[in-house]
Order: sequence, then structure tokens, then C-alpha cells
Amino acid sequence: MKRRNFIKKAGIASVGVLGANSVFSNVSKLNLSANDIVNIGVIGTGQRGAGLTSIINKIEGLRVVAAADTIPFRLQNGIAKANTNPKGYNNYKALLDNKDVDAVIVATPFNTHSQIAIDALDAGKHVYCEKTLAKGYEGIQQLINKTKVSDTIFQTGHQYHSSRLYTHVVDLIHQGKVGNIIAFECQWNRHGNWRRKVPNPSLEKAINWRMYREFSGGLTAELCSHQIDFTNWVLGETPEQVMGVGGIDYWKDGRETYDNVHLTYSYASGVKAKFSCLTSNAKDGYQIKVLGDKGTLIIDPKDAWFYPEGKKNKVMGEVDGVSGATAQWDKAKGYNINIEHLDPSNQALLDFKKAIINNKEPLSNIISGAKTAVCVQMALDAMYENKIVQWNNDINF
Repeated sequence: MKRRNFIKKAGIASVGVLGANSVFSNVSKLNLSANDIVNIGVIGTGQRGAGLTSIINKIEGLRVVAAADTIPFRLQNGIAKANTNPKGYNNYKALLDNKDVDAVIVATPFNTHSQIAIDALDAGKHVYCEKTLAKGYEGIQQLINKTKVSDTIFQTGHQYHSSRLYTHVVDLIHQGKVGNIIAFECQWNRHGNWRRKVPNPSLEKAINWRMYREFSGGLTAELCSHQIDFTNWVLGETPEQVMGVGGIDYWKDGRETYDNVHLTYSYASGVKAKFSCLTSNAKDGYQIKVLGDKGTLIIDPKDAWFYPEGKKNKVMGEVDGVSGATAQWDKAKGYNINIEHLDPSNQALLDFKKAIINNKEPLSNIISGAKTAVCVQMALDAMYENKIVQWNNDINF
């Protein structure tokens, strides 16, 4: 039974009536009703898991009660990030046995997502699974199948899918503000080797798993996937094919995943979408361009601008409809789209809580996440096998 249905049917007379091992234990200590609290277990307390823990500390109604990691110092760091003194585990399955845990965040290496999320669903937990959803077509399909028979909430951690700036931009595009979409040009460039410090050589692959193909999808899975997810969302379709190239051309340090990738997806609507990631040049950093016959939307993690086709005074009426009467013109970037919004990860966790409380499917769900995961696997196959890869029609959504 889903948590929300349980609340409705059982009522909340008192924590004591529900028993000491209830998911609502200790609620009274926070002076909140049981209906306000979602107890979180964080599985994987590396940089992302610990970062999400810090955000959860500031969200009313979410609390980290448990954490799991196989690396002791990372587990201790994750526990220390929480303001709730969570219980620590070196095995995530023991965390899943904790009856106080309502929901889990899966922030482990890419290749482990599918199995851990499946085990969490089997344990009756709500799941927030970090992007990219799952590695390989089999892992994607198995996770889809499990969610179909699960009563709990599942959210994919493409946090920009939750951003109110991004949802506003998508609405503007769907209203025709950029006209007919011609193409997407997306990049996420950085300058750095992407490595983490390793206190002991035996931990190299456990800590720097992103560098090894067995565990990782490299830049495509860790960075490009956010923008691929956005493109699928805007178009309401998945690509027919992808071609791509990449290489280990700058950081020749024993890594197996590429230090630069360049991908082009083709959609049935005729739209072409390009994605690139560099690790040796950070110019313009993260950016999405949506190019239409009426104008171009340029989006970064915090802001968006509309640049109309032609002279701006010829299309001012349209621009006002996009950006508002107080829009400021920037010669380099166009008209700023002013919309109040939270940090995307903060918003994503708020949305996860709301989905659990209201028993409602999140916007970034199993289907959107799985479709992006298929796109990622297609790109990896295209680059590693040097071929054009078609959409995998065998995946049953």
C-alpha cells in the first residue's frame, strides 16, 4: 500500500498507536505531524549523495535517517553532512531493512543504479535514482518492469527537469515563441581532469569509477544526459538515430572513458540535436541553445535569454510575450527571461517529497529517465563501435 493511502485509511491518531517500528517513529520529537515527514536513506555518500544530504537538511519535512556506502571515510562524511545523526551502513541492503526509512536516494556508480533501485522497490521504498537511470538496455528494461508492479513513487534525478526555469522555458517553446524548432546545440565544457583524490591505490576504481567503462558512461551519462533529457522533453519524442565521436586526447592518464565527446541525434520531426563535452576548455561552460525560425532560446543552469530573429524592434510584440514588459536587452544574449526559481536539486527534492505525500507521479519519472538512458546507451555504442546507432525498438516502456 502506498504511504499516502496508508495515511488516509489508517489515520494518524498518535505515533504510539502505530508502534515503535513505524515509519512515523520520532515524528513527535520534531513537532510535526506524521503526514509532514519523509524519512530518507541515502545510498552512496560520495560528492552527490553528500551534497543532496546538505540540501535535505534545509527542507522541512525531509530528514536523512540512514546512509550507506562501501567506503568507510565516505560513509562517515555522508553521516556528518546530515543534521539528524543518521544510522550508517556498509551494505545498502541492511539500510533497506530499516523500517524507519520511507524513501531512498540512489547516488552510487552508474552501473549499480538498476539493481539497487529494484531492491529498494522490492523493499517498499520510494526511490529517487540519480541520473543516468540505468546502464545498458537490460538494466533499463528490468527497472521499467519493476516500477510497473510497484506501489511506490519513482523519480529520476534529472534535476533540471524539475527546475521551474526550465519548465517555464518548455512552456514558452510549446506556445510557439521560438517558432518551428530547427535544431538544438548543447554543450557542457569544463577544464579539469575530472579525477578525485585516492587515499589508497586499492580504492582507485571505487572512487574514480567515472573513468572506467565497466562502471561508467563517462561524460555522456554524467553530463550530456541532462541536456538530452531536456531535448526529448521539449520535442515530446525520442531520436531515430545517433552518430558520435570521442577520444582520450588530452588526459592520457589511464582512463577508459573519453575526455571529449561529440554527438548528433536525429529526430523524426527533422530536428537535429548536437551535444558536446570537453574537459580541456571551459568556454561558455554549460549551455543549451534552442534554435527556431522565430528566434533562439539560450539556457544555462540559472538563467535564460530569448534572441529574436531579425532586428529586435521588428518583433518587440513577440518578445514582450516571451520575457515580460520589463525585459532587459543584452546585445550578446538577447532578452532575459525573468522567472523566480530555486536551485534545481533543491526543487527536485521538494518535488520528490510532494510526489510521495500526494501519491503523484513526478515530472521526471521512470519513463522520461528510461528514454534518456536509452539515448545514452545509443551514444556509447555509436562512439565505441564507430557506427550510426538506431533507436532500440525492443525496449518496452
